[in-house]
Amino acid sequence: MPELTSREIHLKNRPQGVPTVDDFELVETKVPEPSEGEVRVRNLWMSVDPYMRGRMYDRPSYVPPFQLDQPMDGGAVGVVESSAHPDFAEGDHILNHLGWREAFVSSDVGLTKVDPSLAPPQTYLGTLGMPGLTAWVGMLEIGGLGEGDHVFVSGAAGAVGSVACQIAKIQGCTVVASAGSDEKVAWLTDDVGVDTAYNYKTAGNLMGYLPTVARDGFDLYFDNVGGDHLEAALMHMKNFGRVVLCGMIDQYNATIPPKGPRSMIVAITKRLTLRGFIVSDHMTRYADFRKDMAGWIADGRVKSRETVYEGIEHAPEAFLGLFSGANVGKMLVKL
Repeated sequence: MPELTSREIHLKNRPQGVPTVDDFELVETKVPEPSEGEVRVRNLWMSVDPYMRGRMYDRPSYVPPFQLDQPMDGGAVGVVESSAHPDFAEGDHILNHLGWREAFVSSDVGLTKVDPSLAPPQTYLGTLGMPGLTAWVGMLEIGGLGEGDHVFVSGAAGAVGSVACQIAKIQGCTVVASAGSDEKVAWLTDDVGVDTAYNYKTAGNLMGYLPTVARDGFDLYFDNVGGDHLEAALMHMKNFGRVVLCGMIDQYNATIPPKGPRSMIVAITKRLTLRGFIVSDHMTRYADFRKDMAGWIADGRVKSRETVYEGIEHAPEAFLGLFSGANVGKMLVKL
């Protein structure tokens, strides 16, 4: 099989504030035949995720920054088109971290075979992938979720938040969920099965609204937003409550450091536990997570939804949509 033409997305500028499509560049490149010990993969689906915004800054973090005028990377699922590796055959479906491109040649480093008969391939970028593992670790291990807990999840209609809600319901908890549109609220109550969902854009002051849905307070808050959500949640936690700090999308594009929650003193008076985590620290738990999640998907207790953009040329738009609330469930790009 001869070399093929592929397209990929490069980071053109380091954005200040909210990124724009002008910060990205679509580049055409050639992908050769694999050498000994390599495979050539054509990506079928790629993921865009909020954490990628942090990689656009040139600063140390838990994951290296994107380089200017170089292909970006991230989660993707593809199919092997040509193999010179004994462990991979043509037609194998491969989970990889070489997204933001249509095709690539690689050794086996970072490549994992997945079973498309268990679930559609793109599911390994959502409920069976990093977002699902994030929710599973965050709720069960970081948050110590217990049967009967009263739980609040912000950003609940996203890829992580929606799975977190469903795990809480599986564990017999009462779940209050916030989202940014009436459509998302309807999906959370009708399909995801939360007890109460509200549109934070129309519900009014969060500090005054939360007592109407949790008079006695929350045992656990799963934070995907930060800002006023975190401030209000802290004020309405029960004594000895737990706060899981998963993400703070409210601050990802901030150009001025936020003032922080004005209610932090209640972490002392209520004896709260606040703990942040990074899912990559917990990859040793993937096998246990996958066993649980595959069973929950099979018996219908976990449902997923996807928002899909078609074509790699629309990947920047899909990414930017994460910050305007364009996605319900997992945001994906079909290549």
